[in-house]
Amino acid sequence: MTITADRQERNLPRLTRRNGAAVVRKGGHRTDIQALRALAVGLVVLNHLWPHRLSGGYVGVDVFFVISGFLITSHLVRELQASGRIRLGAFYARRVRRLLPAAFLVLVASLILAGLTLPYTRWESTVEEVLGSTFYFENWLLAAKSVDYSAMNESATVAQHYWSLSVEEQFYMLWPLGLVALYAVARRTRKNSTSVLVAGIGLTTLASLICSVYITAVAPNQAYFATPVRIWEFGVGAGLAFVGALPSLSRRLRNVGAVAGFTTILATALAFDHETPFPGWTAIFPVIGTALVILAGSGGMRMWHDRFTGLKPVQFVGDISYSLYLWHWPLIVVAPFVAGAELTFGVRLLVLVTAVGLAWLTKTFVEDRWIKQGGPRDRPRRVFIGLVAGMAAVSLAALSLGLLGVQRSDLAAAKAERLAANPCRGAAVVDRNEDCGDPWTMPVALPDMGPVNSYTHSPEECQTNDNTLRDGLGGHPASCDLSAGDPNAETVWLVGDSHAQQWQTAIFELAKERHWKLKWSYFGGCPLVDAPFTGHGGRAADPATTADCRRWGQTVATAIERDRPSRVFVSMFAAGEQIDDGTGRSQTAQYTDGLVRHWKRWLGVGAKVQPIYDPPLNGAVRSAECLALNPETPQSCAVPRDKALPLDPMVAAVEQLNNPMVRPVDLSRYFCDDTSCYSAVGGVAVYYDPDHLNRDYIRGVTAAFGQRVD
Repeated sequence: MTITADRQERNLPRLTRRNGAAVVRKGGHRTDIQALRALAVGLVVLNHLWPHRLSGGYVGVDVFFVISGFLITSHLVRELQASGRIRLGAFYARRVRRLLPAAFLVLVASLILAGLTLPYTRWESTVEEVLGSTFYFENWLLAAKSVDYSAMNESATVAQHYWSLSVEEQFYMLWPLGLVALYAVARRTRKNSTSVLVAGIGLTTLASLICSVYITAVAPNQAYFATPVRIWEFGVGAGLAFVGALPSLSRRLRNVGAVAGFTTILATALAFDHETPFPGWTAIFPVIGTALVILAGSGGMRMWHDRFTGLKPVQFVGDISYSLYLWHWPLIVVAPFVAGAELTFGVRLLVLVTAVGLAWLTKTFVEDRWIKQGGPRDRPRRVFIGLVAGMAAVSLAALSLGLLGVQRSDLAAAKAERLAANPCRGAAVVDRNEDCGDPWTMPVALPDMGPVNSYTHSPEECQTNDNTLRDGLGGHPASCDLSAGDPNAETVWLVGDSHAQQWQTAIFELAKERHWKLKWSYFGGCPLVDAPFTGHGGRAADPATTADCRRWGQTVATAIERDRPSRVFVSMFAAGEQIDDGTGRSQTAQYTDGLVRHWKRWLGVGAKVQPIYDPPLNGAVRSAECLALNPETPQSCAVPRDKALPLDPMVAAVEQLNNPMVRPVDLSRYFCDDTSCYSAVGGVAVYYDPDHLNRDYIRGVTAAFGQRVD
């Protein structure tokens, strides 16, 4: 990210000092742009450290994008109009020397920190995203993950913030080529080059803005990271490179504009939150605010805000803003594991101070050293050789951590097998506490969740089946015949979202014992209810997902009705999935009626309906790192029962039907006592991730599950 002073600013207004504040003067760099950088990085860092205090601080990234568009375009257009060409090799070499030494240093340091502090189960995603950051496609990697329901439960990695750097690098790669192409068009058509450049940039900006508004509406998760959705923000900054040549605005108007710009940025940071549709049309506000500040300061005159924005501390933060952005996030990720506790105010403050210190060191000994270095190091060929070497070094370090993670995972799996023989372990302790001890206080031997714990695992004899009911009634559900040739074998269905899928370990075991013919169909994040799905976790779903969810639900309900099975297991995360049947009633009332409509169809063909009540909430009521930080005292992660077990609409549906063929499976006693619910029981972690159960724990509760299936 271009978020500190660079050579391209040297011919912009020069700084002098007055009353201890830097003042804009011709011939130097611009204090207002440095202040914008300081504000932007401050918003991002404070948002990450105190997300509930500054919920919209993420707009700082948009401020950076506008600044980059302005500075890069100013530099390139001056070169283009002076010489008729852009020395692309020299330009890319400057970008590499400016940005990558610090970026690669922090990536390697982050890998070391992750290996020393984070659970091995987080190394795989760390390696994946470090590689994505090294080759600058991290934003596309996160966009791809954002449509994967399971991936949305992954913990943040130390390199996740590099997504914005990836967007910038992609802009740096493509933008000069676009300007060269526009300039060539102007020369070929004998048009004024400035007019052609402005028209081309304007059309690109408008197209990207339209794309941003549309994609944010239909695919908001992907939109946040996609480069085409962000290009218009750079384009607005690029346009300012030409607007500055227009007749000067009055000093008063410039001052009012600058104050309005800073105010707009701060207002959006305070008013926006995670529910704000972003970037989309709402990103116009921080973008226009940034543009106003840059435009107002283009006259080289003293501004009202100089006494504040020109202060040494503000300029210092602007100077170190790039390195501060790089360092702050990995420190936040590893801090709970270094401190051995969740982030308190004191720990957060220490993270901030440490990040500032590391940023200053990096700025002084890495950034400045490579920016000021002259001689042979300026040659593009040498720079690009260094780039390849740096990428190779970071990749090697990342892959080494990945291989070490595989070894640790294998050792953990072997340990889990040994522990499984202990009768006083896991859910069984709840029924044997007189022989085994208190199930809620036993230390946890394996608090970290690896592949062996994943709820998505299927038995080998069932793994080749595909669920094609997502494609309509022309397809078929996944199936597994465990009847052993029994002609009277029951046909049993398991349906719902991923909260139904998490029970497949127990149901597959029962299917083997009872020789069932098992069929299943899942749709992650989609409730199996006869009502329109609208969103998940408080966020509105995109129209395509809501349509797919509704179609799948109707298809499954019809397929079960036609198949006439002996029983249907159904489960879903009703507490986290929103529906809207248009009646305006409570979610519980809407869910109840929507469930009952489906269940009546299955009851009508003679099937038993066995709703599996949802286990207690996890990530919504406790820190995802709590158990990993407190394996010896898991009871410290307990939460009140009424908070962890909100009303499950399936309970209300069972009561409304009052039908003996509706037989719920309630296993809440294996998660909670009379007052609290726990994240570990009998020395075994209950959860695999913030939303789903640990397969190791489910194996222990299978016997109790079977007792409730008559």
